[in-house]
Amino acid sequence: MNLRLIIFLFIVILTTSCARKITETGVASYYADKFQGRKTANGETFRQRKKTAAHRTLPFGTKVTVKNLSNGRTVKVRINDRGPFAKGRIIDLSKKAAKKIGMVDAGVSDVEIRYKGHAGR
Repeated sequence: MNLRLIIFLFIVILTTSCARKITETGVASYYADKFQGRKTANGETFRQRKKTAAHRTLPFGTKVTVKNLSNGRTVKVRINDRGPFAKGRIIDLSKKAAKKIGMVDAGVSDVEIRYKGHAGR
């Protein structure tokens, strides 16, 4: 093995092992249909049929697993917007993501979100 490959593998292993799972619990809601086609905070066009979400602080592109605490169903989403701006809510889901975890009829649900963070955070 050449030295560059060894160094690269060492860095990958080191940074992966420094990542830790972070969890948050709170209330999730989902986007109203009126937001379809509007621009998200990262400049993308919002689509209800994509598995995306809004979070107040997570970096755009962060992959988050959302678990509905009332039924145990999960969905993986990508953060591409800011919000939610309603008090007490921690994440806003697209309708596709909300359907996957069975929260469309309720409108809001208690959830746990999990994502990888780095030790320095």
